Amino acid sequence: MGASEEQQGPAARPQPASARRLPRVLVVDDDLRLARMLGEYLADETWLLEFAHDGGLARDLLLRRRFDLLVLDVMLPTLDGFALLRCARQRHAGLPVLMLSARAEARDRILGLESGADDYLAKPFDPRELRARMRALLRRGVRAAPDAGQGAGDVVLTLGALELAPATGLARLGARTARLTRAESRMLAMLMRAEGRPVGRAQLTQWVLGRALLVTDRSLDTHGSNLRRKLGLVGAQAAEPMLRSIRGVGYVLALPPAPR
Repeated sequence: MGASEEQQGPAARPQPASARRLPRVLVVDDDLRLARMLGEYLADETWLLEFAHDGGLARDLLLRRRFDLLVLDVMLPTLDGFALLRCARQRHAGLPVLMLSARAEARDRILGLESGADDYLAKPFDPRELRARMRALLRRGVRAAPDAGQGAGDVVLTLGALELAPATGLARLGARTARLTRAESRMLAMLMRAEGRPVGRAQLTQWVLGRALLVTDRSLDTHGSNLRRKLGLVGAQAAEPMLRSIRGVGYVLALPPAPR
């Protein structure tokens, strides 16, 4: 006779839905009215929301607890959003980060993405768009480990002299070594797998940011610029690979010509 349910023990029983771990989201914004509005609007989602209205407090929370998503305003007391983002990246390199800011100038968006943010949303924004972007980053965060490493943390992608360990974001090209953000690593991995074939902007945006391409969205271009800067993918020499943007198409990682 087979073992009874009591003999099998609790491991054989399905885990109740209430016991499953919900994603934990930290929203950092000193606008109390906006925080209350977001708390009410996002309350019905299957995630746990925590709020901090001060950069220093948010830093302490990030040091003590594990979060699955950070939604971060730029203008904060004690510690501004850019400084907090750098602290978060040092502690949790793979934490998805969405930056919010009333400062919609290109230089602020670029600075946020260069500091390690995955996505950027300018105020005022439609709460539905915020929710959609949060969902996309959380989905991508859940998928990141198996997708990036294909089930193995030691997988290394190679394309000529270019190497990338997707699980850690460590990239190497010649004498250059760089630690990439999650978004930069995913972008580079997709282009390396394409092996010199162009990849469309919509496809890249969906893979890198986990959402549809927006008409005025320049986030992908900033991540591309960061890759060029960190790894020297500018094609300065004929034997070097080059990351190129193709107008109306997308991006391609152009390979040097094969030696004769």
